[in-house]
Amino acid sequence: MDAAIVIDGYALHWTLQREPHWSTDGYKGLAICVRSSEGTFRELLLEFPYPRRKPGYVRHPDRPRIIPGVIEAAVRAAMAAGWNPTSRGRIFNFPVPEE
Repeated sequence: MDAAIVIDGYALHWTLQREPHWSTDGYKGLAICVRSSEGTFRELLLEFPYPRRKPGYVRHPDRPRIIPGVIEAAVRAAMAAGWNPTSRGRIFNFPVPEE
């Protein structure tokens, strides 16, 4: 699953990096990798929180729906937190706050 978006004049491309799952570090939520479409620059990793379970609900949650508006808002929040799509360096990990 992937798509192209334009935010503040930056042409970006996002792909699904990881679905929610259990690991030895605990529950991991959905992760989206965002890259610049125009060259090799610093990547952004949006880490969404693991979906909350209802009390008494044992089954693994359904596959989350990826809504472009939510991704765009998370990218804007990461930019406000210091991610610059044209800078170079290590991947910028941004934990998306729960709504």
